[in-house]
Amino acid sequence: MTVPAPHRSLASRVTVLTTVAVALAVAFVAAGAWATVRMQMQSTLDASLVDRAHAAAKYPALSNLTSDYQLPSWALGAADVRIAFVYADGSYRTYDQLPRMKLAPEIEVATGERDSIIRTISAGGTRYRVVAVPSGPGTALVVAQSLEPQQRVLSKLGMVMLLFGLLGVAGAAGAGWAVARNGLRPVRRLTAEVEAIARTEDLTPIEVAGDDEVARLAAAFNGMLTALAASRDRQRQLVADAGHELRTPLTSLRTNIELLTQADGGGAGAAELPAAARAELLDDVRAQIEELTTLIGDLVELSRDDPSTHVVAPVDLAEVLDQAVARVRRRAPGLVLEVTAEPLEIVGDAAALERAVTNLLDNAVKWSPPGGTVTVRLVDGVLTVDDEGPGIAEADRPHVFDRFWRSEESRGMPGSGLGLSIVRQVADRHAGRLEVADSPAGGARLVLALPAAGQPVATEPARSGGRR
Repeated sequence: MTVPAPHRSLASRVTVLTTVAVALAVAFVAAGAWATVRMQMQSTLDASLVDRAHAAAKYPALSNLTSDYQLPSWALGAADVRIAFVYADGSYRTYDQLPRMKLAPEIEVATGERDSIIRTISAGGTRYRVVAVPSGPGTALVVAQSLEPQQRVLSKLGMVMLLFGLLGVAGAAGAGWAVARNGLRPVRRLTAEVEAIARTEDLTPIEVAGDDEVARLAAAFNGMLTALAASRDRQRQLVADAGHELRTPLTSLRTNIELLTQADGGGAGAAELPAAARAELLDDVRAQIEELTTLIGDLVELSRDDPSTHVVAPVDLAEVLDQAVARVRRRAPGLVLEVTAEPLEIVGDAAALERAVTNLLDNAVKWSPPGGTVTVRLVDGVLTVDDEGPGIAEADRPHVFDRFWRSEESRGMPGSGLGLSIVRQVADRHAGRLEVADSPAGGARLVLALPAAGQPVATEPARSGGRR
């Protein structure tokens, strides 16, 4: 079973990262300084040993000395230096109790194969730095000095560096924590304000100060709050408008049903409805139910904001137009629909596009006179629908796509007031453009422009809107 790692706060992560970074820097600097000191001490010791070895090799009759004799101080240069002689035949003579060692490199110096050697050996439990130089025919002088004093100096230096390094890391941890707390104070303030907004649902924008990363984050959050507030206002407006629009048909429907119930109750004093009046009431009930069904369907279509409910695929707009025209012709057999369409492939939601085109045609049919002609053209991605109705007044055009808006002439006509609003929503969803103009036939012209597949998205915004 895998146990998830505990989540750290941002301040603790900044502190840890700062501490680790400083610790690595201190470790690298300390290691570099220690290695530099070691190499410098080694180089100095080697130079000193070589100089002393060459000076001692020039001492007269040096090879004839025995352990009973003392070498002069100028010959060796230091009291802690030990010497030995190695001969070409492999024999070995030492002074000052220099431990025995492997002599192969020194024999090469005695035989003249090499000018000199310098190396580190371990003998008798002690590490020595050894120099061998020629000292007469078939003889090599070996000068050795213990490395223990150097190791003691390096050990002390390492302890001092370790101590100061730990103090530096501890100081970096404290400084990192202080920097994290002070640097993240604006983030904590922004977090508190966001939590207050989530708790109170008050979508008032946050005050933005400066132009740093936190300020840009606050500005982006304010943009999200503005969009959320606008969405909530639209939702409230839609609910209020829907409630207002539903109240009238529901009231009328309830009144008609009550009249039918009273007439069919058969109680004392109940008046029996004539057959014609009863049929009229039933027709009225059916019409109101159909109006409610249409209104609810339009409301559901307008509320479809979830992208997962839209099936986006390549669509031939000409085929969508043919299906919409066939449906509208069945609804309006007394009108003529003249259609001119060029094939056009776009990427979008076929069902939503068909609903939008159908609403445009229904609007034209509703306002066309009996026996009139509705002209439909689809050319270069632009769908134009012309009717022969009374047209749209200039003062009404800014509102023709508003939800539930109706002109004075349309108050007594059937419709939910949402048809063209759905068209506007579909146009926005497909990066299209929706316009209103005068038709050459005297009526209204509605234009829906959609980008073809592969074309850039239209930059001109669609006008807001409902149905006239």
